[in-house]
This record gives sequence, C-alpha cells and structure tokens, in this order.
Amino acid sequence: MDLFPIFLKLTARPCLVIGAGNLAESKIESLRAANAKITVIAPQASERIADMAASGEIDWLQREYSPGDIQSCFLVVTATNIPAVNRAVFLEAQENNILCNAVDDPPFCDFYFPSVVRRGDLQIAISTAGASPALAQKLRKEINAALPLDTGDWLTDLGNLRREVVQMEPLNEERKQLLHQLATREVCGYDGCPSRVLAREHAKTNPLPSEKNETQQ
Repeated sequence: MDLFPIFLKLTARPCLVIGAGNLAESKIESLRAANAKITVIAPQASERIADMAASGEIDWLQREYSPGDIQSCFLVVTATNIPAVNRAVFLEAQENNILCNAVDDPPFCDFYFPSVVRRGDLQIAISTAGASPALAQKLRKEINAALPLDTGDWLTDLGNLRREVVQMEPLNEERKQLLHQLATREVCGYDGCPSRVLAREHAKTNPLPSEKNETQQ
C-alpha cells in the first residue's frame, strides 16, 4: 500500500467523530490539537469527552448516528464498538468524497492516525499503515527519548534566525550552507535532556584524576 505522507491544516474545519468511548478519546484529542471544529455523535460518552462537551471544547449530539450526519463535514472518524456502523459511515463518506477513518479497521480507512512525537512546532509522525500500531508506539517512545527536550524552543529561535538570514542574504549557495550550519546542533539546553544526564552520569563514574586525589585526601 502506498500512502501519501501529509500534514493537514484542520483549523476551524468541521470534523465529525461517531462514538464517544475510549477508542474515540485519543482521536478527538488529536483533532483538538489541530484546532479542528469537532462534533461528536454518540448516545453515551466517556467522562473525559463529556467534560470536553460541557466546557464547550466540542459539540456533542447525544444520539445514535443517522445517514446524512456527515454532510458538510471535512473529515470523519467513526469509533463505535459496532463494526457494521463504522463501515456504513465509511461507505457514506466515500459516496460524498469525505475523508474517513474507521478506528481499528484498516481496510475501511482513507487515512491513519500516526504515532506522533511533538516538540513545539516540530512533529515527527510514524505510520505502519495500520499493520502494527504497537510498533509505531514503540518507535515513538524511542524517538521521544532521544529527541532533546528543548527542540521546540530551539526550532522557534532557528526560525527567527532563518528569517533574518533570508532578509539579509541573497539567494545563493553561501546562504544555503549557512542555513544548514545553523540547523546543526548536538547538545540540548535543558538541564534534564538525555545528553546532559548522560554527561553527568559519566562524570560520576569516571572522575578526573584531580577529583580522585581530592576524594582520597
């Protein structure tokens, strides 16, 4: 299966979620992170989703799904515990050229929710095309552990520097090399970053000769 990797702008776009249980929660959170306009249709909802509705973060229609509910939606997620309903929603979405994801049912998906590592504006998305979400989660944890904690702040500063360079320097090879040089960094500035923790641990187990002498006196 060939998938097209894309980062999609959903700000203020109408997105519909069918179902309001545990399967739906993480999908709703992902849509909220993208500032989508979210409507949920379900007769019951988890406590977290009910709280989001009560606070006005999402709209909740407390009823069963009905054909026609997806009209005017940009994107649909169906996350009920009834496969026949999820597949009916998917087929209706196909008929109306609306993107649809049937949670945990890969053949009935136009797209998949990736495992995502976030640092500010930086997002690293991992997809296995629905073959193994567990592997995607494992890789996300490994990347998250290796990525400096302050990468988001650094990216913001780097973006500001890039704008200054672009304004001052003409478009040429020298400018290109400078921008690549600015994007090279190995040490995190946060005290709790893995690189600094590793350095401190190494220092404790391998003290300098002068430090060894002081401890022996």
